[in-house]
Amino acid sequence: MTKARIGVTGLAVMGANLARNLARHGHTVAVHNRSRYRTDALLKEYGHEGEFVACDTPEELVAALERPRRVLIMVKAGAPTDAVIEEFAPLLEPGDMLVDGGNAHFLDTRRREAALRERGIHFVGTGVSGGEEGALLGPSIMPGGSRESYEALGPLLEDIAAKVDGVPCCTHIGPDGAGHFVKMVHNGIEYADMQLIAEAYDLLRQALGMSPAEIADVFEEWNRGELSSYLIEITAEVLRQVDAATGRPLVDVIADRAEQKGTGRWTVQNALELGVPVSGIAEAVFARSVSGHTELRRAARDLPGPADAPQAPPAGDREGRAEFVEDVRRALYASKIIAYAQGFDQIRAGSAEYGWDVDPGALATIWRGGCIIRAVFLDRIREAYEQESPPVTLLTAPLFAEALGLAQEPWRRVVATAAGAGVPAPGFSTALAYYDSLRAGRLPAALVQGLRDFFGAHTYQRSDREGTFHTLWSGDRTEIEV
Repeated sequence: MTKARIGVTGLAVMGANLARNLARHGHTVAVHNRSRYRTDALLKEYGHEGEFVACDTPEELVAALERPRRVLIMVKAGAPTDAVIEEFAPLLEPGDMLVDGGNAHFLDTRRREAALRERGIHFVGTGVSGGEEGALLGPSIMPGGSRESYEALGPLLEDIAAKVDGVPCCTHIGPDGAGHFVKMVHNGIEYADMQLIAEAYDLLRQALGMSPAEIADVFEEWNRGELSSYLIEITAEVLRQVDAATGRPLVDVIADRAEQKGTGRWTVQNALELGVPVSGIAEAVFARSVSGHTELRRAARDLPGPADAPQAPPAGDREGRAEFVEDVRRALYASKIIAYAQGFDQIRAGSAEYGWDVDPGALATIWRGGCIIRAVFLDRIREAYEQESPPVTLLTAPLFAEALGLAQEPWRRVVATAAGAGVPAPGFSTALAYYDSLRAGRLPAALVQGLRDFFGAHTYQRSDREGTFHTLWSGDRTEIEV
């Protein structure tokens, strides 16, 4: 019997679609699931798509694979992944690979990689973005692990990945947990991107009184320009959808509580540990949290708001309304630049902290297709990082600096309009505050340091000479060097 090139264990939708993708590309795939019915269902419905080898046990799966063996794990993160590793690792030999394609925390991946390395087994934590459709038709794939493992595994992953300009949306990210770290930050950027899109929709709805269908037309138009992206594209589709049961726009009958699976929260927690300001991503995470606190929202519903109507152009002012829509577009683009810049800053800091040597230009390249945050302006990010002297922050790359310069006045008008109308826009306003914080000649952190020194003798540095100082606040208030 022909040996399978790769095995997949865990045949829920993502695992099944990746197995089908591999089979469609001519690779013999051994498939296994703890419950046999998923294996049978896959072969019954999709067995004609390629060569599958059905396996009842981990032992059968391992026996069906060519050397070096490649086993792709597609089960829930956490304890279920550890359980599968413990099942398969004793059956493998040095040089074989266990590939975790789930949304694992990168610290778990580092732990698993180190433990399996001692047994001679390659553990490859792999970020997979694109959802169910991407898994089948071509995702963006972010494998970590050893360079040696990528030599044996990479060609298969590149084969099934999305392609942009003939380039696979897959590359070796770096050692141990680098792949899952990068996928985590990718998801954090995704949180911010969706929050900004939602705020743009809310402003057009609340300030201009536009219907979901009218706003869908706006997003469809925006998708033809510099905002062109997968999320902008599907926003138009969601806003255009009508609920069959009520005849109302679907967006009006969906509960306004956004859930999360944890990767956004992990991104913010890690950013705090690294000391990297990802305020846009954090606001997106907190916005979801606020949406879910229905008891708090009910209790606060009668709090006073603006006395006047929204400070946006009235219905009869067609030119003014068109100008406001354009202001929102520019504010959205500028805020998206901030979100991506913050994400890439965190990746750079994580790479330095954990010794990964992640190539940000390569990430921009593989995120151009397959993944949820794919967007036209990722090409601009790639170009910025390919320069001989890459920018310290994407905000200073010439193309983005120019875009921010053109957007900043409309951006300020949008944030002011939102505040005046009582429409929450935490993503837009936080992104603008970050922009202004970076460009400020002097920040009020000097006063914060003075206060810390006053109540806790935490000391401070001066701007005019080297050293660490403390003022004797409870004494004669002279300054001493410490």
